Amino acid sequence: MSPTTSLHRKVAALRPAYQADLAEGLDRFFLPRRTTCSWCASPRLSEHIRTTDLVQHKPGVFVIDRCDDCGHSFQNPQLSPEGLEFYYRDCYDGLGEEATSKIFNGNGSTTSYRGRAASVARFAKPQRWLDVGTGHGHFCVEAKKVLPDTVFDGLDVSDGVEIAQREGRIDTSHRGFFPDLADTMPGQYDAVSMFHYLEHTIDPRAELAAAHEALAPGGHLVIDVPDPESRMGDVLGRWWICWFQPQHLNFITRRNIRRALEELGFTVVAVERRSPHIPADLVAALALWIGEKVPRGNAPWFAKTPSASRLRLRETLFRLAIPAFLVAYGIDRLIAPFARRTSLSNAYRIVARRN
Repeated sequence: MSPTTSLHRKVAALRPAYQADLAEGLDRFFLPRRTTCSWCASPRLSEHIRTTDLVQHKPGVFVIDRCDDCGHSFQNPQLSPEGLEFYYRDCYDGLGEEATSKIFNGNGSTTSYRGRAASVARFAKPQRWLDVGTGHGHFCVEAKKVLPDTVFDGLDVSDGVEIAQREGRIDTSHRGFFPDLADTMPGQYDAVSMFHYLEHTIDPRAELAAAHEALAPGGHLVIDVPDPESRMGDVLGRWWICWFQPQHLNFITRRNIRRALEELGFTVVAVERRSPHIPADLVAALALWIGEKVPRGNAPWFAKTPSASRLRLRETLFRLAIPAFLVAYGIDRLIAPFARRTSLSNAYRIVARRN
């Protein structure tokens, strides 16, 4: 059986469940719209981004509001538990698992993973490290090369964390929500990491409090998140990959997260913008734009399978766009040294020590 035939069969098997979900309407996928900031409770909100799902092309319109007082940006209205389940389904697992695994285990990612581990190794050599939102544990494999004496555990809500343990990428797996599990591991860890995790969470403050609970005194918390103050977000608008709707729920400024950490009893020891920057803004924006313009592929949230001619046209248009992708990729790499030193950097890293 060819990979294409196998994919079509998987999609056909999933289509009835998706269509049944969609038949009930989209309203239940959203909570009531907030009239105050989810970070500081200010009523001074402005619509910042309005977009559709540019990655999977599932139905729905998503809005990111920005607080005019504290600068926090957040999805509003936010996805409900039913919405989170619907929009995450087949994104990182299922139909999307193979593509996601290739991205997270690529050569560029492995270098980045080692840099993340080194950012903590500057300050300590932790004996036990918990990677929150670990997925399939690829970070822990590379981090082990930087810190060979450290034991790495992982936490995630998906079965990826259990796969990571079975395949030896982590020592112990914790499956569930961090705030629910933190009181079962008080002071067990010398390091806790949250790499591109907080932006996915409903209540980032609760996640930070959970990290404080799980860390031993003197332990370190390291966080990477998209920088909502990056100029690339303004330049590219809804095509900026870091908005990543509807999965990204909260976008925290450096000032806000620093204050929240200090209030919990952390001391911030480092804030970095250079190494966390991922030089892919333009190539990702081009991919999102082309993906929006070409005929849709085959997916179970579409009512029917596209014709063979439409699928061939889609493939042909993507092939014709390869030179444009190469140019965008080259520009991303060319401007990366400048972007890392300026407000064009698309992410930041913060390292904090539990007092």
